[in-house]
Amino acid sequence: MKKIAFVFPGQGSQSVGMLDALTEFPEVTTAMETANQVLNIDLLDMVNQGPAESLNQTQWTQPALLAASVGIFNAVNARSDLDIACMAGHSLGEYSAMVCAGVLSLETATELVYKRGLYMQQAVPEGTGSMAAILGLEPNVVEQACQQAQQQSSGTVSAANYNSPGQIVIAGETKAVALASQLCLDAGAKKIMPLAVSVPSHCELMKPAAEELAEALADIELKPPKVPVLHNVDVKSHNDQATMQAVLKQQLYSPVRWTQTMEELQALGVETVAECGPGKVLSGLFKRFDRSLTVIPLMNAKGINTLTGES
Repeated sequence: MKKIAFVFPGQGSQSVGMLDALTEFPEVTTAMETANQVLNIDLLDMVNQGPAESLNQTQWTQPALLAASVGIFNAVNARSDLDIACMAGHSLGEYSAMVCAGVLSLETATELVYKRGLYMQQAVPEGTGSMAAILGLEPNVVEQACQQAQQQSSGTVSAANYNSPGQIVIAGETKAVALASQLCLDAGAKKIMPLAVSVPSHCELMKPAAEELAEALADIELKPPKVPVLHNVDVKSHNDQATMQAVLKQQLYSPVRWTQTMEELQALGVETVAECGPGKVLSGLFKRFDRSLTVIPLMNAKGINTLTGES
C-alpha cells in the first residue's frame, strides 16, 4: 500500500463555481449545507452563483473553503478505506485537516474560521497591508530584504509563506512590502507578484487578531487527531489541547512553513499526495518540489475516482 498524505488548500483557491465538477457527490453538498446552517447564510449559493466580491471577503472565503474541503474528504472516505499517513493544510487549510482528523467538528470549525476571518479583517484597515510573492531568491536573501525595508520604512514586513524552494510570500504594511519587493528585485529576484488579498496574513500585523482568536479557541475542545496533522508553525503533529490552541494562535502571525512540510512528508516516505479542496495550488507546489510523487488534485470527479479506484 502506497503511503498517502492529504493536504488542504488555503485562501486563494476559492472561485465562483468551484464545486461545479463535484455535484455528483452528496457529501460535498451536505458539508456546505452544514456551514449554511451554522452561519445562517446561503454559502452554497454564494459559491455556485457569486458574486466573487462576496466570496472573496475573508469571513466567507474561510468557511466556504473549509466546508468544500471537508465535503470532498467525506466523499473520498465514503468510497474507500485509505490508509492515510499524514495530513497538513496551508494556513486556513490547517483547520480543514483538523476537522478531517477528528480534532473538532465541522460545525465548530465553521464558526471558528468565520470569526478568524472577521478578526483578521478588523486587525488591519483595508489598503494598509499587502502581500507579494517573490520568485527565484533564497530565503535568507528575502529575509535580509525584509529587515532592510523595515529599517528604511519604519514599517512591518516579513516572510509570510515559505511555499516552495524559490517561492516566498512576504506580508506587512503596504509601503514596507513595496520597498522589500524592490530590494528583492535588486538582489536578483526573477519576478515579484503582488497578491490580490484584503488581509496581510502571517505577519506581526495579525497579533491583535491572534489574541481574539485565542479567546475563541479557549472555549473549544480539541481532541487528539486520529491521523497526524503537521502544523504550519513547527511542522509537527500535536495531541494535547493546550499545544494545539497555542500553535493555531501563533499561526496567524507566523510564517507558513510549507517547504518544510513537503520535506517532512518526503522524509515520512509519502508517495501519493491528494489535494483535498478546490483548485490545484498545492499540487503545483508538490510537483515542482518532487517529480517522483504521485499528486492528485481532488477538485473534480476524475480526481476522486482516480484516488478511490472507482471508474
